[in-house]
Amino acid sequence: MFTGLIEELGTIKRKVPRPNGLALEIEATAVLDGTKIGDSIAVDGICLTVTAMTKSGFTADAVHETIRATSLQTLRVGSAVQLERAMPANGRFGGHFVSGHIDGTARFLSRRPDGEAMEYRFEADDWSKYCIPKGSIAINGTSLTLQHVGNDAITISLIPHSRQVTTFDRLQTGALVNIECDLMAKHLYHFTQKDPKTDWSAFLGGEA
Repeated sequence: MFTGLIEELGTIKRKVPRPNGLALEIEATAVLDGTKIGDSIAVDGICLTVTAMTKSGFTADAVHETIRATSLQTLRVGSAVQLERAMPANGRFGGHFVSGHIDGTARFLSRRPDGEAMEYRFEADDWSKYCIPKGSIAINGTSLTLQHVGNDAITISLIPHSRQVTTFDRLQTGALVNIECDLMAKHLYHFTQKDPKTDWSAFLGGEA
């Protein structure tokens, strides 16, 4: 489990083909502290298992399905990636519950200044049915609040600090990003679709 608060930006140093997928060698510093082989690190929001460690980074494997279903297919040697270690049970929780299991991808459409903040628009896809304005979403592993949800696009906003510690300002138009929708929204959607006759009034705060 992750929080969506990015700890540092790493760099893809090598991409090594494997029979079952790809091994990624990632240069990093902060996320190495306390990390051991077998631990989970979110790489651009994708939960990957550490398979090897060095003084300057770590290696994680990605299977073919993960590569096809995420932005890993577009990463190149030298690409910056957002990194977060899994949250310890006694850790401080600051973002929202992020599993590291990607629901889909989206194309970056545009950005525009909004005072000191910057708004970013992303192409909506089937996963957008889980999105509501002011709800939570993780884009490339970053915990964000949805500003606007339309039929064709979603909009989020970043303050200057968040822009400095993430890769959002490096996105080029058309760039692919990883999307993970809010866990609660997905569960509620699933339950209501499976049994639309369920009375949710007690759960939602009304009378049973």
